[in-house]
Parts: sequence; structure tokens; C-alpha cells
Amino acid sequence: MSIFLNPPIEAMTAYTPGEQPRDKAYIKLNTNENPYPPAPSVIAAMNAAEIEDLRLYSDPTAKVLKEKLAALYGLKPENIYVGNGSDEVLYFLFLAYGQRGAAFPDISYGFYSVFADFCGIEATVIPLESDFTIDSQKYHGLNRFIVIANPNAPTGLSISLGDIEGILRTNPDAVVAIDEAYVDFGGESAYPLMAKYENLIVVRTFSKSRSMAGARLGYALGPAALIADLEKIKYATNPYNVNRLTMRLGEATVDAEPYYQAKCAAIIRTREETAKALKALGFEVLPSRTNFLFAKSDKIGGGELYRKLKDRGILVRHFSNPRICDYVRITVGTDEQMAACLDAIRAILEESL
Repeated sequence: MSIFLNPPIEAMTAYTPGEQPRDKAYIKLNTNENPYPPAPSVIAAMNAAEIEDLRLYSDPTAKVLKEKLAALYGLKPENIYVGNGSDEVLYFLFLAYGQRGAAFPDISYGFYSVFADFCGIEATVIPLESDFTIDSQKYHGLNRFIVIANPNAPTGLSISLGDIEGILRTNPDAVVAIDEAYVDFGGESAYPLMAKYENLIVVRTFSKSRSMAGARLGYALGPAALIADLEKIKYATNPYNVNRLTMRLGEATVDAEPYYQAKCAAIIRTREETAKALKALGFEVLPSRTNFLFAKSDKIGGGELYRKLKDRGILVRHFSNPRICDYVRITVGTDEQMAACLDAIRAILEESL
């Protein structure tokens, strides 16, 4: 216990990232990283001139990147906020709009509860249904900041745009954030609803579908007034929140959209093949619209499967929450990685007979 730390922060439970071990080489299927490298043109964008320019501050307006993102989505630059990963965007949203409280599902991205605690926000945590779906009507008329991951993590399930519209319509005086970290793997983006609802903001990231988890780049799509709120917080804390190299990589990534669409399609194919193979082994596998699978077996517990896979050099994610402790979350890697994972699971199940 620190005698100097602010007591509310001392009492917080911090977010626990997925394992990033350095003791040996693992097949990493635990943190939903993209198994494919950035596009060749993105790699080529990192040259000596760009590195030499590190002596200069980055553009605090992110002008070029905003223009490229705006063109991609058919929006205006004033509808785009660029942040240091989507985590920064989400933190700023809690800070900006949580004064009347916040609401989010009980099983979802773990940072939501952390941000609420950190900002001193009263959180309404709404349990998922028994099948892990979200009952959107439980979010109607809450009159507080609402954040929903769609598709959700770690379940991989999604809700419809009609459900999202119902939440927006019944909370006209509260901001609704849709966290779309995984939407490119089969989900449906809510950003077109911005044309009808001034209280919608959509959060996106380059970490998953754009192979840039290590670069830390996220963004928000929203009405100009909400984007201006985020910009005000940024300029009050860290105007140069995105470094020069990350910004340049982001610009090149937007230009390489066809490459990333093809890689997303490849991940989706591998996901469906892996889900079919897991089901053939007796696993229950939730229907995923993400780059991971959430699965359990009645032959082995989630914690035991996680440990035995790790012993074999394969990392998956296991959560201790009693509602989901029987499951493991398996990131979709390359075909070769998934074949190795399935072979290991078969061997583990045979040993447990």
C-alpha cells in the first residue's frame, strides 16, 4: 500500500492485459492480435526520412490521417477523432460523458469498469442473458453514458443495428458509444446511424483488423460536436497524443484498404474452419463475428485447458469470472497456427480420457 497514492486510485482494480511472455517462443492466440503483417506499402512507409523527422513533434491535428479516414467513411474530417489507441478514446468518453453515470454489460471489455472507477463514475453493470446475448431493451431510457462493444468481447456475439437504434432513440440526452474493435471480422458498423442520431459515437482501432496493435492507434467517428469534446480533452492533456511514425503508418494503412479487407476475409475463413473442427471435438462454440472464438468443452475445464495448452507452447485466454470460467478465448491465427492448436487440443483431450 502506498502512503502517497490518491485513496480512490489505491482502491482501484486495474485492467489485466493478456500475457506477453518472453521466456520462450509461443503460438500467441491470447490477445487477438492479427496474425498477418501490415501491407507491404505500410512497411515501405517507414524510411530513413521519416525516422529522421522524429526530432519534430507530430501534427496535433492529425490532418492528413483525418482526411483519409473521412474519405474512407464518406464523412468530414470534423467527424473524426484520432487517439493513442482506442483505449484513450474510450477513457476520454468516460471522462467527458460519465457525470450522470455509465452503463455497460457485465461480461465485456474489462477496461470499461476500470475507466468508470478511475473517473469516479457510478456504473450500472447490466448482466448478459444466460446465452451471453445483450438484451438491448435493458439499456432503454437509462439517461447515462452507455458503451457497448459490438461485436462483444470475449463472447464474439453481436447485436443488430435495430437494437442499437432503439438504445439511441430512448436515450436522446445521453451519449451512446459503440466500441467496434472487431467489427471488420463480420460485424455491421453503426456509423451510418450518425445521420439520424446526434448522441452516437463509434470507436474503432487499427490494432485488430489493421495489424497495428503495437503502434497504438485508434479513432472515433461521431457528430462534430462530440468530436470537439474529445479534442478539448486531448488539448488539455496531451496535444501530441499520436507519434509521428504511428500517424504515418496509419495514413499508409488507410491507403491499403484492399489488402486488409483480403486479410479479414482470410481470418473469417480460418475462424469458421476452426469453429467447425472444435465442434467436431465436442466443444460448444459461440457464433463469432470477431477474430477469436469463445469455446468450452464438457471434457475439460477452461483453466485446465489453458494451462495444458501453455505447457505445449500455445497461449489462449482464460477468465476467472465464474460465469465464463469454463470457456477459453482463442484468437484466430494463421491456418498453420490453428492446425497446431487443434492438434494440441486433440492430444490433451485424449490424455484426459
